[in-house]
Amino acid sequence: MSLLKNVGTIGGLTAVSRVFGFVRDILIARALGATAMGDAWQLAFMLPNIFRRLFAEGAFASAFVPLFNRRMTKDGDMAQAEKFATSVLAVLLPILIVFGGIALIAMPWVIEFFAPEGLADEGGNLEIAVFMGRVTFPYLLFMSIATLIAAVLNSLSRFAAAAAAPILLNICLIGALAYGLTLGGDLEARRITAQAMAWALSLSGLLQVVWLGFFMRRAGFRLSLAFPRITPGVKELGVLVVPAIFGAGVYQISRFVDLFFLSTLPVGSYTYLQMADRWNQLPLGIIGIALGTAILPALSRYLGREENEEAARLQSNAIELAMLLTIPCAVALFFTGTAFVRVFMAGQAFTQEDASVTGMVVQGLVLGLPAYVLVKVLTPNFFARKDTRTPVVTAAISLVVTIGLNILLVPRIGVTGLAIAGAVGAWCNILLLGGILHAKRFYRIEPRLIGRVARIAIAAAAMGAALYFLMQRIDPWFTGSVAQKAAGIAAILATGAITYGAGTVVLGVLDKATFRRLMRRQG
Repeated sequence: MSLLKNVGTIGGLTAVSRVFGFVRDILIARALGATAMGDAWQLAFMLPNIFRRLFAEGAFASAFVPLFNRRMTKDGDMAQAEKFATSVLAVLLPILIVFGGIALIAMPWVIEFFAPEGLADEGGNLEIAVFMGRVTFPYLLFMSIATLIAAVLNSLSRFAAAAAAPILLNICLIGALAYGLTLGGDLEARRITAQAMAWALSLSGLLQVVWLGFFMRRAGFRLSLAFPRITPGVKELGVLVVPAIFGAGVYQISRFVDLFFLSTLPVGSYTYLQMADRWNQLPLGIIGIALGTAILPALSRYLGREENEEAARLQSNAIELAMLLTIPCAVALFFTGTAFVRVFMAGQAFTQEDASVTGMVVQGLVLGLPAYVLVKVLTPNFFARKDTRTPVVTAAISLVVTIGLNILLVPRIGVTGLAIAGAVGAWCNILLLGGILHAKRFYRIEPRLIGRVARIAIAAAAMGAALYFLMQRIDPWFTGSVAQKAAGIAAILATGAITYGAGTVVLGVLDKATFRRLMRRQG
């Protein structure tokens, strides 16, 4: 399939998941609000997800896919690939079980350390937060297994099932929230709702394993339980995955750094950051993750056959498509993010003041949105070459920059400082990754691509100017009646689409040659 079709498949299903996640966060805002229990839920939700991204999605998948692809033969024989995946699962399971047991024991100390100021002001909140942390942590085990199965399916170019799996997470959480919203809005109702969501999270992990396992068997691939042994394949994976864990670990350490700084801020800061990040994650998940997932197997095959020109072509196409979609998203959210938060999230437990603070955090986050996406697009070039060390170094340097900015900004501007610091750190990472790819002759940006990205930026800037002047006139609509809010959102969407669309056509960004290039079949 072509890059555009693969990204469309993954991105389309991811978009459905993000819409469900968007609905989920609207309900969370209204049911829990920026309250102590809202922050307690966000902390219980973030902890297993930080480790999931550390052990599973980032490090494991990036190291596993190239090794798995090398064991797949052109005639369709998957015996060696099945043997490799089974041996990896046999070693992965006991590691996850032992780690999970340690985390459950240590949970009271972990929650107390990261709890925001004021969480314990209402009696029983800390105990409930610890309970939720323990209930949600099995999600890590289930999702690590799901990631292994998803990596197998992606290597077989069956992207749909893995892209759709997170929908199950959001359905489970929405179900728990729907139940909670029937209980009212007092403290006890918020506590029951948060605990129901904790159980729903772990249940969703189990359901995703079952879902992906079904499609793996339909693809003719079999995984079985075996006694753990350090086979040559497992050893080779370990050599790659350990530095990749440190690389992913640098990012997750930055998440722990965020948790530390959040613990120094008033109650509500966890919720503000998570609600703002939902808007940032919409384009990041749909575009960045889809592109990174789609190009890694193809890059591995091109480089394995020493087809370097084809690998460079694929990399350029991925960058162009990423910027074509991401830059306008970032510009539009910068100028209109507060309006969207007011329309969709404000209400019940989430006040207009909460929405205003969240909107400011959205502005800080989207400053780094193109960089966050480019990280997903550039790192596969290193992973496909089995170079997991370089992204570790660049991420570590960017982390130092981020921490320095956190120390400087958070005491002055609060949670918005975290967003800005992360954005600057992401751009530092991109400059380092791109510079190293150029220096090692792994990939060099062509003047043609630079020109096209510049024209995309000009078209997005024109759209941003139009949205800026529009918001001056219609800002009061977003705190008015339902009809005024709907008219305001429609005006934003129409203005953005018309101005950016016209800009790309006038500047020659979108033409038949572009579509032909992006539709070209991958190797």
